[in-house]
Amino acid sequence: MLCPVCAADGTRVIDSRPADAGTAIRRRRACPRCGHRFTTYERPEAAVMVLKRSGRVEPFQTAKLRVGLERSLAGRPVAPGTLDHVVEELEMLALAEAPQITSERLGREALDRLRVLDEVAYLRFASVYKSFRDATDFQRELTELEEEQMGSAQVER
Repeated sequence: MLCPVCAADGTRVIDSRPADAGTAIRRRRACPRCGHRFTTYERPEAAVMVLKRSGRVEPFQTAKLRVGLERSLAGRPVAPGTLDHVVEELEMLALAEAPQITSERLGREALDRLRVLDEVAYLRFASVYKSFRDATDFQRELTELEEEQMGSAQVER
């Protein structure tokens, strides 16, 4: 490990202990050259791969998932922390499916959460995920949403 101050190689570990409920290791280090002390954290890297519709496989990226959801939820009245919660749920799903999950499964799960959260965000996400071509695609999806709501309202009675 290089010293962040003087870039000397060979810093030594002074203390090592579990962190983040055992999901990481916290190490306190010291530089033998300049004496600077600093902390590092070691976390396992998720090795989840996403199988795309095209057949291509790429590493799961939480940031990419978050950006798609943020775009869908832009300007919508959603409680603070809700996006973080949804991203965390989808990330846990991907980890549970490791080593590979399909983009179709991730997309369906994201749509399920957005449907409950905000209909406009749901339609925005669906328009990209389902490759809407024109207004009739939006109308069809909106009709399905309305029918679903009517069906669940009748069940509640």
